[in-house]
Amino acid sequence: MVIEEDSNQDAYDDLIVTIEGKVGKLEVIIAVCDDLNFRDSIVEQYEAELQPRFHTYRIKLAKEEPSLTAAINQLVEQEEYLRQYQPAVITVTGTEQLFSLKLGNEQSEQDKFFGYLQWTREALREFPYAIILWVTNQILVDLTRKSPDFWGWREGVFRFVSHRKITVSHKDIQPIRFAFQGEDLISRDEDNDYFLPIQDLQELIKRTEEQRGVKDANLATLYSRLANIYKKRLDRGEAQDYLQEQELAIEYYQKAVALQTELGLEVDLATSLNNLAYLYYSQGMYSEAEPLYQHALQMGKQLLGESHTDVATNLNNLALLYDSQGRYSEAEPLYQQALQMRKRLLGESHTDVATSLNNLAGLYYSQGKYSEAEPLFQQALQMTKRLLGEENPDVASSLSNLASLYKSQGRYSEAESLYRQALLMNKRVLGESHPNVVASLNNLAVLYYSQGMYSEAEPLVQQALQMGKRVLGESHPNVAASLNNLASLYKSQGKYSEAEPLYQKALEICERVLGANHPDTVTVRKNIEAHAEAQRRREEEEEVF
Repeated sequence: MVIEEDSNQDAYDDLIVTIEGKVGKLEVIIAVCDDLNFRDSIVEQYEAELQPRFHTYRIKLAKEEPSLTAAINQLVEQEEYLRQYQPAVITVTGTEQLFSLKLGNEQSEQDKFFGYLQWTREALREFPYAIILWVTNQILVDLTRKSPDFWGWREGVFRFVSHRKITVSHKDIQPIRFAFQGEDLISRDEDNDYFLPIQDLQELIKRTEEQRGVKDANLATLYSRLANIYKKRLDRGEAQDYLQEQELAIEYYQKAVALQTELGLEVDLATSLNNLAYLYYSQGMYSEAEPLYQHALQMGKQLLGESHTDVATNLNNLALLYDSQGRYSEAEPLYQQALQMRKRLLGESHTDVATSLNNLAGLYYSQGKYSEAEPLFQQALQMTKRLLGEENPDVASSLSNLASLYKSQGRYSEAESLYRQALLMNKRVLGESHPNVVASLNNLAVLYYSQGMYSEAEPLVQQALQMGKRVLGESHPNVAASLNNLASLYKSQGKYSEAEPLYQKALEICERVLGANHPDTVTVRKNIEAHAEAQRRREEEEEVF
C-alpha cells in the first residue's frame, strides 16, 4: 500500500468512490500532490484497483500548447475503445513542468494553461470519462483565480500530502526579488509555502546570465541563493530527488564561489565556502571539504574577528570533519573553542550551544569516554526539546546519540526505545526517504544484531541499504556501513558466501572515500579478516567430519 498518512488514505478512498460513482459520465477531478514519485505511485495504485472495470490511460500536457481539451481529443482519436464511450479513467500530468514566470515571453506557460482551461466546459462535455488532472499546490492556488469557470464546475479536489515539493516559499525568494522585473508576482499570497516552482529559478538564472554576462554581483547572489534553497530542501526532506538536488546545490555554490572570488565579495565568499564544504562532507568527500572549511575559517577570522558566531560555526564544522575522519585530537580543541564561544556570544541556552554539546559528547563517545559523554548528551537533548519543540530532526539526532551510548553500555531496552522514537520522528518530520531515516534504520538494526536478534535486524538493514543507495548514491560511507552491517549479519548466521562480496564492496567504498586509515575502514578490514578466519575454521571442521 503506497498511502501512508491517514489524510492521504482518506483522499485516496474518496477519489475511488468519486470515480466509481459516475460511470459513463464526464467527471473532471483535480488531484493535488507536490511529490512526483508519490503521485506516480498513487496513479499506479488506482489504475490497478480500477481495472478491469475501467480502461486506464495516461497523457502528458505539451509545454508549448498545454491544452487539456487538445490532449484529450488527441487521445480519443487514437483509441477506438474511447470512441465507443466505454468506462475509462484518463490521468493527465505535465502541469508540474510548466513555467510560472514569463521569462521574457508575453505569457508564462502556466498562463497559457489557465487560459485554455478556463474555456473547456463545452469542449469536454462530449467525453463521458473520469479525467483526473494532477496539479501542484502552487498551480492550484493560481487555478482558482485564473480559471474560475473551470474551477466552478470541476467534480472534486483531492489533496495528497507529502514532504517533497517542486516549489519554494515566498520567504525563500525574498532576498532575490530584484531579479523578478517584469514578472507578475505582486498578487500572489506572500505566506504561501508553494510560491514558485524551483525550476523557474533555474531558468531565471539562465536568462540573467544571457542579459548581464557572467561577471555581475547580482548573479553571484542568485547563484548562492539558489544553492541555499537546494541545501534547505535537502535538510528539510523536501527534495524531489536527493542526489540530483545535492548535485545542483554543489554546482550553484561552485559558481557562486568562482564569481565571488573574482569580484572580491569576501564575506559572501566565506559563507559559500562553508556551505559548499558542508555538502562535500555530507557526501563523504572529506578531502574536498577540508581545504574549504579551513579557508572559510581563516577568512571568517580576518573579516569578523576571532570571536564571532560565524567563526564558532566554522570551528565546529572543521571539528566535525576531523571527528568523522577519526582525527579526535584535532577535533576536540576546536569543539571546545566553538562551545565556549557560543556560550559567551549566545548565552547558555541556544540551539547552537546544544549542537556543540552534542558534537563534543559524540567525540567522547567515539573514544569510549562514556561517563563524560552521557551528561552532555542528556543536556543537549533537553535543551533541544525546550528550544525547538518535541518534533524536530535535531531532537531525533539527540535521541539517537543517547541511544547509541546506551547500546554501548548494554542498556538495550533504553536504547531501543530511543532509537524507535528517533526513527518515527525522522519519518514524520523528514519523510520516508531521507538520509536521517537511513541512519535510524541502521542504528536500530545494529542494536538488534548486538543482541543476536537476526530476524529483526535483517529487514531493517536491507531497507537501509536500498534506501541509502537511492538517496545517497552507491558510493556513500553510509551505504558502506549498511553493506558491512548486512555482511556481519550473514556471517553470524553462517552465510559466508553471501557475506564476503558485501564486505569487499564496503571496504572498497571506505578505502576510496574515507581513506585506508579511517576508523570505519579499519573496522571493515578487521571484519573481513575475522570472516576469513571463521570460514577457514569451518572448512577445517568439515574436513574432520
